[in-house]
Amino acid sequence: MNPDLPDALIEQPVVLIVDDVPDNVSLLHDAMEQAGYTVLVALDGASALQRAAEALPDVILLDARMPGMDGFEVARRLKADAETSHIPIIFMTGLTETEHIEAALAAGGVDYVTKPVKPREVIARMRVHLNAARAQRQARNALDAFGYASITVRLADGKLMWQTPLARELLMRYFGTSAPETPEKVLLWIRQSVQRLGDAVNATNFEPSRLVIDNADRRLSFRLHQQTGDSDAGGDWLIVMRESNDTTILESMSSQFGLTAREAEVLYWVVKGKINRDIGDILGTSPATVKKHLERIHAKMGVETRTAAAAMALNRIKQLHPQFEG
Repeated sequence: MNPDLPDALIEQPVVLIVDDVPDNVSLLHDAMEQAGYTVLVALDGASALQRAAEALPDVILLDARMPGMDGFEVARRLKADAETSHIPIIFMTGLTETEHIEAALAAGGVDYVTKPVKPREVIARMRVHLNAARAQRQARNALDAFGYASITVRLADGKLMWQTPLARELLMRYFGTSAPETPEKVLLWIRQSVQRLGDAVNATNFEPSRLVIDNADRRLSFRLHQQTGDSDAGGDWLIVMRESNDTTILESMSSQFGLTAREAEVLYWVVKGKINRDIGDILGTSPATVKKHLERIHAKMGVETRTAAAAMALNRIKQLHPQFEG
């Protein structure tokens, strides 16, 4: 929701009614207000796009047939814009032929009602989609709160359709891009992962590989979470992202195995496959000192070799930081 809107618009669901017939608008407007909704109105397609971009309503009731820009085109433009693509659109139409219904859904509608509209039916349909949208928004916000960012990418054209605030920040930092552009490397990985998923014999147990992008001592991982849109042309895919850094991994190893900070650093580079001389160069100490640290590490972990220590540490790190690449 737009933070610049008055409190009254934030406290209750906002409905945008789009219809070129004032009598139709008046009927729905009164019914929606009585039901406790904040109602916005647009009498043509251009005004609808402007109102939607400014107010970011919770749901849009959209007339399919309007002069000039019709409802189908309005819906397509709303869905093509990352800022408005998440808004549920319910079409209002007198066209009941299958091809028109299919056109409404293909344009991005989640539902439709036939004219003359019955306000109680419209409100009942709206509540279903508002509840679903609210639950999805809460789930995404919860991901952000726990450090997991998420994006939705439309596979048909590769557009980034939705992103949490944290995802926007991470994509800009790592790739210098913003919605609706999906970073090329991320889009290629998504398409390859979806292809492998489609080719898998048992899709239920299939786990696509993660994409990991390094940036100095930080790394950003991407995980294919679930399909959220229509399966035609690949659908929309929800991607979960998580940033980690060497500090969090070192702290994990230290707490898990009772190591000092320097011992955790030595073990970290052992896991990375470095020999004592290389570790000494990295940490600014001698290979002999690294060897002494390793002896204490082995004793604390209850192992006899660096290979066993590395294997145990890698297994534990991947449990706590699945995006880590040893």
